[in-house]
Amino acid sequence: MHKGRLEAFSDGVIAIIITIMVLEMKVPHGEDWATLVPLLPVFVSYILSFANVGIYWNNHHHLLQAAKHVDGRVLWANLHLLFWLSLMPFVTGWMGENHFAPIPVALYGIDLLMSGIAYYLLVHALLAVNGQDSALARAIGKDFKGRISVAVYVVAIALAFVRAEISMALYVAVAIMWFVPDRRIERTIRD
Repeated sequence: MHKGRLEAFSDGVIAIIITIMVLEMKVPHGEDWATLVPLLPVFVSYILSFANVGIYWNNHHHLLQAAKHVDGRVLWANLHLLFWLSLMPFVTGWMGENHFAPIPVALYGIDLLMSGIAYYLLVHALLAVNGQDSALARAIGKDFKGRISVAVYVVAIALAFVRAEISMALYVAVAIMWFVPDRRIERTIRD
């Protein structure tokens, strides 16, 4: 099975997700800076979600570039990831519209957690089809960032009910950690 179709489909779905997120932002009525102030939580939510979806797209691209083969397990694992990413516009909008209230912040974290787990499952599906001695396996290594991300999301979800600001800071911290794609994968692609 060729991976090109999987990449093209994923790129299209991710582009639609980003488009939906920006279309959910409503234009304010008014012409001065004060009309933008109530929209600040919506805009901050959008920036964080755009960054997260972009990070998944970038890392997904690098991951598939390092893989040589895909199979049915990979297709389903990829759809699983796209499902959780497709919920990003909803949780983003709800969190922003409700000014980072605890339940929307927790649900946002649950979506991030499930996206992280889905990405982890995609990595392992790719490793299963490409082999534990493949260049992809060497590039992935122990997947420290993937494991720590899931743990941080779990903590952030629980903290949403204590201090939503801490949860948001943790979501941002994970995004920063993933902002630069894994250099091991980039080296593997070049070699």
